[in-house]
Amino acid sequence: MGLNRFPLVLLVALALLGSTLSAAEDATAEGWMSLAPREEIQPIFQTSPSADGDPAGLELIIRADDRQGLSGHWRRSVPVVGGRHYQFSVLRKTDGIEHPRRSAIARVLWRDPNGQKVKHAAPAIDAFRRGIRPQSEPEFPAVVGTRDGWDELAGVYLAPPDATTATIELHFRWGDPHSSVRWKQARLETAPAPPKNLVRLATIHYQPRGGETSMDKCRQFAPLIEQAAKQDADLVVLPETLTYYGTKGTYADAAEPIPGPSTDYFAELAKQHDLYIVAGLLERDGHLIYNVAVLLGPDGNIVGKYRKVCLPRSEIEGGIMPGNEYPVFSTRFGKVGMMVCYDGFFPEVARELANNGADVIAWPVWGCNPLLAQARACENHVYLVSSTYTKSTDNWIRSAIYGLDGTALAAADEFGTIAIAEVDLNQTHHWHSLGDFKAQLPAHRPVAVRPVD
Repeated sequence: MGLNRFPLVLLVALALLGSTLSAAEDATAEGWMSLAPREEIQPIFQTSPSADGDPAGLELIIRADDRQGLSGHWRRSVPVVGGRHYQFSVLRKTDGIEHPRRSAIARVLWRDPNGQKVKHAAPAIDAFRRGIRPQSEPEFPAVVGTRDGWDELAGVYLAPPDATTATIELHFRWGDPHSSVRWKQARLETAPAPPKNLVRLATIHYQPRGGETSMDKCRQFAPLIEQAAKQDADLVVLPETLTYYGTKGTYADAAEPIPGPSTDYFAELAKQHDLYIVAGLLERDGHLIYNVAVLLGPDGNIVGKYRKVCLPRSEIEGGIMPGNEYPVFSTRFGKVGMMVCYDGFFPEVARELANNGADVIAWPVWGCNPLLAQARACENHVYLVSSTYTKSTDNWIRSAIYGLDGTALAAADEFGTIAIAEVDLNQTHHWHSLGDFKAQLPAHRPVAVRPVD
């Protein structure tokens, strides 16, 4: 039957009987080819019936001998229809590979009838070439789960309009001696388009001047949060240390336990308006004081908190204690990470939040170089929401929502105003020459080397 009537299902794993088979004969018969970048670094390719007896469990094996750095992959091409969505999935098991995210990856490549790259229908995201349709680059399926020792890699992709072929690659890269990867049950089938995940991100640009108590400061934000709620905001970000701003006291004077009066107040507003709020506060934990960002949920509870890791001189001299964790919190629209002010000067903070799965980073920030806001969003391919005390005329950091390419999608330039941007967290964005950059980050980012203190 034709592709127009039935889903295309590619079952790489077919039932085979007997002992280990040669890659040259059996895998070629099933449409798989074994390739290496250079003959001198070619690993060993084998196939074998699945050890668990799965009748569709042919395993495609790549392993190293006693040499370092061998690289190669299995490849198979199948017909597709441009403009349709396809779901790819495959199971992977590694042995002796320290970093599977880099060394054991799957890729899907889109090609025209001549085997050439095709262009995506949607224009590129990067601001410098926006409006130009980018060429298709490899898709990088992500690890979505693990069962019985096998990782499942999967993704749903829109085939470019001129694509007629999908080339599937199952890689082994830079292997250590005697390491290996096994692949099985590779599938490519038509799928419905993924649903949109529209989220309205909001920032408040305000200096809470006046008031004698911390609660006086908190209450000044209530009408602005209400304004954001009337515009259907899902997440509202407030500035840093808001109960301390404009006071003549110390950090300790403004610090309170969490949960405490300020978090109780903002939690009630979050519940009242059915949204999430990030508030920059000072936390007292026994004899210690932390600069924190707290996420309050629409159920009226604390979702989580982040303790500022990177402290400027003034906070160190004022007796603030740094945090040492990079938590990311699940919400009804996605995963939210938080950082605070000076954290933005250090790429490690935002990168650790992104590594932990953040879709959005909330950034209460007193003041900062605006290029750093752009860089943190761009280099991690996340949405970043900053809330600041800086005047827009100072040509410094803005209260803004930054997109995946680092450009400001919306900004609040007058004190006492809000800015809102609606984004689709499920939308795939392609860059010129980079493709879906966010999907490639795990495979391409380096292994962090921790310096010895």
